[in-house]
Amino acid sequence: MAAAAAVSVVVSLPSSSSKSTLLTSTRTSLKVPYYKNVSTNSKSLSIRAQVTTEAEAPAKVEKISKKQEEGVVTNKYRPKEPYIGRCLLNTKITGDDAPGETWHMVFSTEGEIPYREGQSIGVIPDGIDPKNGKPHKLRLYSIASSAIGDFGDSKTVSLCVKRLVYTNDKGEEVKGVCSNFLCDLKPGAEVQITGPVGKEMLMPKDPNATIIMLATGTGIAPFRSFMWKMFFEKHEDYQFNGLAWLFLGVPTSSSLLYKEEFEKMKELKPDNLRVDFAVSREQTNEKGEKMYIQTRMAQYDRELWELLKKDNTFVYMCGLKGMEKGIDDIMGTLAAEDGIDWVTYKKQLKKEGQWNVEVY
Repeated sequence: MAAAAAVSVVVSLPSSSSKSTLLTSTRTSLKVPYYKNVSTNSKSLSIRAQVTTEAEAPAKVEKISKKQEEGVVTNKYRPKEPYIGRCLLNTKITGDDAPGETWHMVFSTEGEIPYREGQSIGVIPDGIDPKNGKPHKLRLYSIASSAIGDFGDSKTVSLCVKRLVYTNDKGEEVKGVCSNFLCDLKPGAEVQITGPVGKEMLMPKDPNATIIMLATGTGIAPFRSFMWKMFFEKHEDYQFNGLAWLFLGVPTSSSLLYKEEFEKMKELKPDNLRVDFAVSREQTNEKGEKMYIQTRMAQYDRELWELLKKDNTFVYMCGLKGMEKGIDDIMGTLAAEDGIDWVTYKKQLKKEGQWNVEVY
């Protein structure tokens, strides 16, 4: 995409000048399926079924994606021939008293890795695996920058990585191979990169959509990429006018990631952004229960359920797998009150690209 102009954005990354660029591209027109309301048990329900008539001859219709999939590139670089990037910036973004370190890092790509918001890249750490004498295998990381990157020139990619350190059953300290390799990188160091990969977490096409983002810890990465595009950048073919609602769960306030950036976004477009933090070791609900992400969401359960009934609401979940069950419990109860089976309803949401999960 050709860069036509540039605007500066004030963000919180140390030692980094962040800016966004005006992009030019062509928009694709969509045919939206017709949905109708029906009544059952005196209640009006929105049924997610495309209406056809019996007179219509059965025809194979190519499904039109609701996501920004046109021109998406995957697997340009593979493990046998990775792209060699360089570390441009690596800075710790959690407080000294946080339980664990999280780092934000920027790598050069020279425009050779044409990723989209919501995709991931693979990183092959240096060194040999002592278990088999072969090079280490790649690890996948969600991309934390928008498609034009933190510097706005489409020549970088950013990651948000937590340093993994734990004690095993023998009482020995174990360090995660790739996370420690990345967190220890110095500017100028080379990095073997594969990808980009993934289509599950791509953004919706509809600039008026409601986008509910559920993250724990470094699961914030794809949503930072979304939100930079929505709030810090100007694009001729995309101007966000919907509602972005972020729920971020962390253990302590010193673990909150990109908080200053989100505050700046809120200042820019206060009517289009809601941010709710769940700080489990410092906050409780009215029952005295620890404030996990699903606990925070429960405070807005009916509002969220009403949003989920709409055809332009998209849910994205990224982070620890444990949060998924808590969210299912909340939605299952509310769906049942409306006579809807949540498991079936969620399957339909997934089919329509409106329920997107990347957990680990």
